[in-house]
Amino acid sequence: MVRLADVRALKGYRLFLKFADGASGEVDLSAHVGKGIFKAWSDPTEFAKVFVDSASGTVAWPGGIDLDPDRLYHDITGAPLPGTQTALR
Repeated sequence: MVRLADVRALKGYRLFLKFADGASGEVDLSAHVGKGIFKAWSDPTEFAKVFVDSASGTVAWPGGIDLDPDRLYHDITGAPLPGTQTALR
């Protein structure tokens, strides 16, 4: 599992992520806003409460919302997901 070192909320429901290995970039989460467990994100101030969970090494929000760090790493770098042979990009 790849661990996150830093996260910052950006406008438009985007996150800037920096991983422990130095890889960094942005992901767009706007497609999830208002859906299911992401309903709280309808309020941009709730989305902005993002933090790096020190126990899991991934991004999280109050209320127990978190995202898979391997998937986020893949989205930024194109690296293969664990259990796959090739990149999915």
